[in-house]
Amino acid sequence: MSAADSLSINMARQKGVATSSLRKQDGMLLLAAGALVVLGVIMVASASLHLGAREGNTFRYVDRHLLALALGGMAALAVYYTPVDWWEKTSTGLYFLGLVLLLLVFVPGLGREANGAMRWVGVGPLSLQTSEFMKLFVILYLAGYLVRRRLEVTFSVWGFIKPLILLLAACGLIMLQPDFGTTAVLLATAFGLLFLAGAPLWQFGLLISLAAGALALLVYFSPYRMARVTSFLNPWEQAQDAGYQLTQALIAFGRGEWLGVGLGNGIQKQFYLPEAHTDFVMAVIGEEFGLLGTLTVILLFSLIIWRAFSIGAAAERRDARYAAYVAYGLGSWIGMQSFINIAVNMGLLPTKGLTLPFISYGSNSLIVSCLAVGMLARIHRENTQPVAAGREGAWQRA
Repeated sequence: MSAADSLSINMARQKGVATSSLRKQDGMLLLAAGALVVLGVIMVASASLHLGAREGNTFRYVDRHLLALALGGMAALAVYYTPVDWWEKTSTGLYFLGLVLLLLVFVPGLGREANGAMRWVGVGPLSLQTSEFMKLFVILYLAGYLVRRRLEVTFSVWGFIKPLILLLAACGLIMLQPDFGTTAVLLATAFGLLFLAGAPLWQFGLLISLAAGALALLVYFSPYRMARVTSFLNPWEQAQDAGYQLTQALIAFGRGEWLGVGLGNGIQKQFYLPEAHTDFVMAVIGEEFGLLGTLTVILLFSLIIWRAFSIGAAAERRDARYAAYVAYGLGSWIGMQSFINIAVNMGLLPTKGLTLPFISYGSNSLIVSCLAVGMLARIHRENTQPVAAGREGAWQRA
């Protein structure tokens, strides 16, 4: 065989490996997530350059956002190359690790306070927002529990209640920070997983009623939460007080009209809208890219949620119940958090301190969002691999 023939064979083999590798990727998921990440970098820059200039470093927030994106990308790759079986084996341990991390927030010298909330743990020059990672740990733990106790959840009230006890412990610690928005997202994600696992409708309805009553009591007995609700009902009555942030967000959307005022040309972010690069970045998108930009963002999130549930359904068809529940949980969490953030920006829900996944400035939020995509990509990869004959799923072994 000549050297040229050998080179041709090697090139063909490499091309085949590359093609096989590409087939194992969910292109639409990666494209939608990548588009949101790129948009996030652009919008964080647009909404924060003036803030950085005031602090002596114009690109201060952009540099930090890019650093978080690099860390998130590396973390996503690590998760992608980790078998789903490992997540299942360590899911309970990860959940209790998350509880420990939530407790560290209240340790003097470790916990860091910002804007009246104690949500961060100091790690050198960095700050770890433990509640962000708890979202993933809750999904991994609940997925494992639902696989092990599927029949018990379906036919026993106690089997339905047991996982909620640990979930309430996590929610209680998060509420002490306080972080009402993350608590609502965790509960909604958990309820969604229980519903998909086959929990009876009457139990599910009772649970939702109890949760709604508890959250209503938290609002009633907390003056600042009550102020948020009353200002949400009619923000223009308190446009210079409790309703200030929401009215400025609505003005931003109004200025954007159909196609927006153009990238960088928004004025609400510069003089009026607080937290424009974090919780209210969607309002900046609405002002600078108009209705078209807003609908594009919603479409991209819808694609990610659709792909997450499609990946979960494919995993369920191959009897990989744990992977299926993880995918369903990730899709539910991303969908719920993005819905709440966008609804808050548009005045459809009371103001909450929730970031917009993939887009908002916030290192921990961005890293966790990247981890979620890495997990979904891993599950999709395993879905494309042939299942060995006679292999039983984890739910059958339990």
